[in-house]
Amino acid sequence: MPFTPFSLAGLQLPNRLVMAPMTRSRSYVDGIPSSLNALYYAQRASAGLIISEAIQPSSAGQGYMNTPGLHTDEQVAGWREVTDSVHAVGGRIFAQLMHSGRIGHPDNSGHLPIGPSAVKLEGQIFTPSGMQDNPTPLELTTAQVESTIQDFADAAERAMDAGFDGVELHGANGYLVHQFLSQNANLREDHFGGSVANRIRFGVEVSRAMADRIGASKVGVRFSPGSGAGGLIEDDVHEVYPALVSELAGLDLAYLHLLPSTSDDLNQRLVKSWPNALIVNDHSISDPATRIERWLGRGADLIALGASFMANPDLPIRLRLGAELNQPDHAAAFGGDHRGYTDYPVLALHSA
Repeated sequence: MPFTPFSLAGLQLPNRLVMAPMTRSRSYVDGIPSSLNALYYAQRASAGLIISEAIQPSSAGQGYMNTPGLHTDEQVAGWREVTDSVHAVGGRIFAQLMHSGRIGHPDNSGHLPIGPSAVKLEGQIFTPSGMQDNPTPLELTTAQVESTIQDFADAAERAMDAGFDGVELHGANGYLVHQFLSQNANLREDHFGGSVANRIRFGVEVSRAMADRIGASKVGVRFSPGSGAGGLIEDDVHEVYPALVSELAGLDLAYLHLLPSTSDDLNQRLVKSWPNALIVNDHSISDPATRIERWLGRGADLIALGASFMANPDLPIRLRLGAELNQPDHAAAFGGDHRGYTDYPVLALHSA
């Protein structure tokens, strides 16, 4: 079944394997992707779908060093080289749009980080001068929240200009959308904070704005209920995520990309309530074959794999043949050059 075709909101995928979004921090000049980035993605175009690394929708959305954006014409041109390279070898690619929110540092982005509330994330972040303490973010005004929603819609439109097949809203892993959902990073008293209905509003409105701009069939969403990423507390995931998924279901989006909760009851509620395509990325299962078998058997349509695709550009054929997998070089995951990026070996296949 993982090697059977699938129609994703009209986009024909040759298999059910998705390359998960992975930050690689190799956009060194003004957040502009380079020819090296284009080669990296083109090498992995045998995936049913590629979801790009996280892309900031505005300069204020940048959290980490050397991450790419989609808010300037030069960035659009850089991504056009990437998408053209992927399409030239028959691939399909969505852009993941991610605002880091309170996670960031002025030395990385030129801005103080911003978030739902002025609640600091304890700990440190890597900057050009080394590890530094996370600063206290600026609280977004209500008007700035509305403006940020439009930043996402603008970036979605730029993604289409850059040749992407669609976009994914990153609502997981402790970043801005996830921060609005949480109980400790979102202390707002306006209509974007407090009740469950208010805390899901930002994610819903961003999704709606992007769908209105580029079409719902070109928009997916990603969530990680109760993951604790980014220091977030979510004691009410059984109320928040069913409400969130119910609201998003009405938008008729392309897919839900779920990083499963530790609560299997919640996972099954979300799986059963989502009407369109479901992508599952279960980090608790390290073996790709086991992950595929488990979740395709539990209602997922597509399975996302990260490190396996990082180390195996030809992952679908390796899995199909039962071939040995390359192991990822985690020391080369972030930053650097071609090493640990575009130099992973592929199978030498010979025709009979």
